[in-house]
Amino acid sequence: MNTLFEIVLYAEDDMENFVIDMINRYGYLGICLLIAIENVFPPIPSEIILTFGGFMTKYSSMNLWGVIIAATIGSVIGAIILYSLGHCLKAERLEKFFDSKLGKMLRLKKEDVKKAEIWFNKHGAKAVFLCRFVPIVRSLISIPAGMAGMELGSFFVLTLLGTFIWNIVLVYLGRFAGDTWEVAVTYIDAYSMVVLIIFIIVILLFGFLSLRKKLSKNGS
Repeated sequence: MNTLFEIVLYAEDDMENFVIDMINRYGYLGICLLIAIENVFPPIPSEIILTFGGFMTKYSSMNLWGVIIAATIGSVIGAIILYSLGHCLKAERLEKFFDSKLGKMLRLKKEDVKKAEIWFNKHGAKAVFLCRFVPIVRSLISIPAGMAGMELGSFFVLTLLGTFIWNIVLVYLGRFAGDTWEVAVTYIDAYSMVVLIIFIIVILLFGFLSLRKKLSKNGS
């Protein structure tokens, strides 16, 4: 009987084979579609898509800038889909949910939605740009941007710039690694894990400090 670890390995192998097959078959279009899907469904590994795309520029007719541009277009398409989803949700709907019986049972406060919206309006530009370099979060950041009503033009430019830089690094890395591109992916995975852990720690620390500040106010 297969262990959970073996099942995960098989799933990763299948995903990698699927990505490679798509790029081999459809070239730039395959990269664009895969990256667009990866933005909407973060578990699909962009690291494999981009590094293998870079590898292909060394051994096929595909060129570096073609791969980078195709990946960037796919990223922006996926980001706009999630931005639109967030825009449809609207903060008002969250406030209604937070104010419902279930929301109150979960100790959610509709005032927190407004606070989050104010924070995003103040720091959203930095968040949208910098989060493009954080795994999983780089996709999900598009949702609060839409919910906060961030100006679409600003969102588009910041997403484009952050994504473009990320794609350049990974595609060039894949080309530089050549036949060892899969080894490069393992290093990128390690980087992604470290960055994600640091990001989670920062969020938890921020939440702890905010909670302590709120409790001290209530106590006084």
